[in-house]
Amino acid sequence: MSTSRSACLAAVLLTLVFVVSGCASLPDTSTPEAIGTIGQEPAEQTAPPPAPGAEPSLLLRKFFEASTDPTDRHATARQYLTGERARTWDDAASTVIVDKVDFLIESRDDDVANYTVRTNRVGELQSGGNYEAQEGSFEFKVRFDRVDGEWRIADIPDGVMLDRPLFFKSYKNVALYFLDPSGTTTVPDLRWIPSRQDQVAAQLIGLLLGGPKPALVPAVRTQLGENVSLIGQITKADGRTSSVGVGPGGVRIDLQGVSELDSTNRVLLASQVIWSLANAEISGPYVLLADGKPLDDRYANGWTTADVADLNPLSKSGSDVGLHALRDGSLVAVRDTGVVATPGYFGSVRNVRSIALSNDGSLVAAVVDTGRPAPEPTNALMVGTYDGGAFPVAEGGTISRPSWAPRDGSAWAVVDGVRVTRAVRDRQTSQVSVVDVEADAVTSLGRISELRLSRDGVRAAMIIDGKVYFAVVVALQNGNYSLTSPRLVPIGAGSTATSLDWSSGENVVIARASSDVPVVLVTVDGARLEMLPNRNLTAPVVAVDATPTTEYVADSRSVFQLNNTDPPAERYWREVPGLSGIKAIPVLPG
Repeated sequence: MSTSRSACLAAVLLTLVFVVSGCASLPDTSTPEAIGTIGQEPAEQTAPPPAPGAEPSLLLRKFFEASTDPTDRHATARQYLTGERARTWDDAASTVIVDKVDFLIESRDDDVANYTVRTNRVGELQSGGNYEAQEGSFEFKVRFDRVDGEWRIADIPDGVMLDRPLFFKSYKNVALYFLDPSGTTTVPDLRWIPSRQDQVAAQLIGLLLGGPKPALVPAVRTQLGENVSLIGQITKADGRTSSVGVGPGGVRIDLQGVSELDSTNRVLLASQVIWSLANAEISGPYVLLADGKPLDDRYANGWTTADVADLNPLSKSGSDVGLHALRDGSLVAVRDTGVVATPGYFGSVRNVRSIALSNDGSLVAAVVDTGRPAPEPTNALMVGTYDGGAFPVAEGGTISRPSWAPRDGSAWAVVDGVRVTRAVRDRQTSQVSVVDVEADAVTSLGRISELRLSRDGVRAAMIIDGKVYFAVVVALQNGNYSLTSPRLVPIGAGSTATSLDWSSGENVVIARASSDVPVVLVTVDGARLEMLPNRNLTAPVVAVDATPTTEYVADSRSVFQLNNTDPPAERYWREVPGLSGIKAIPVLPG
């Protein structure tokens, strides 16, 4: 499991409350399906049934605590409602995540109490466990009636409402793994499911069989297609049916509809299943069957993660290339004892403004100062080899830091904030062709100052007018690409993003124009926002680069690194050996 997935949330437990008037559904919401359960009691009951004599305000808080338990259509939560409302309450209408709640009494007598609730909506849990980040405030009325001497909720909206800390406590963030178009990389699809561990395996496989979320459908592939289904029950590797996915003992999964897959595609299927389970803390061996027979005879006794290591979602592409830096307009390689100039064009010039290395370190794309005054183009995009020459492929008033695609050897950049381009170098002829990306869906949102491709090549993180957006990268039949389904990702109220980079397929590190918390980490679904330590940093933080284990930033003084493997008490920014006291920009492959 990745360090970022297990990192502590910075969220603070807020007072729980919420409401409405009448039996109306929440306004401005979709109507998602409820996330089902396996029909067992949860490991921990979040809240008991109503306590005798409970006042309305306490009753409402406890109702929402009880709402975290979905067992039997939220049977415990229904006990807080009047008999009529308990019968009509549609708990499957929506699951809304809220915080910063104000609870105000409007009127009260011996039998009826009316309250106004004001809160902020931060997200919605949609069909299939998909989290949709949201922003906005709203207000509702809630009414309590006294029934047989006890207060009960008479008016409440359809749907489930949770405050954010209770949501994180009661639901588990998991990643389903699908495949990039080439079948060489696993692509995470984050979901949220009820957190009881012995139900996780069944829910993960059910969601995998259901396919990727709609926005990812045109960008990924899967070996668990519509014709694939589960045979019988998922058990431990030896056939036991209790505590599946809890502790040692592995899992046994029998699938039908995969008999036509060749050996290569069977390994891809196994990779999807194994990495989805392993990253949800479900250990092997993974006994995978096809119609009752081993999916692959080599692994009749069970697969391990080592058997599918080539598709490890946390593998560090480009780790052999090492850290580089942009110093005084020139590319340098970073050593523990200092920096050395790189061979070739980019190590000899002094006019580089931003730069990127390909994943294998053999190619370089850079934005250079043309030396010409405006209104002539002041920036040029140069492409070349690490140890050889380079030539210009595009010009503009502004050009964003380049980002290399993992598969086709293309460097992406945004010219003048609105033109997304791909510079593709033919490795045989060394010729470079420049092609525009179909990007109307994102350029219509504003001017793009930063664009970074994920290491699987399926997503793009962008800064548009200071805000962070994630989009999906879709390969078109004509060989071109498009950016689709852009989503705004909250990074903190009033914060402006200045730089960003992918630390993994699930997480993006963002530098903000803030002196208090200049660097944050956000999940690709926007559900979690982690405030990274600020010790030793001096604002402004102007650049960020990252790997799954380490974040690098350039602040006003030098280059610092944050190691995610450090104990929490010792996790703070340290100067990078070899760059101590040097103003530079960190450069990693990608």
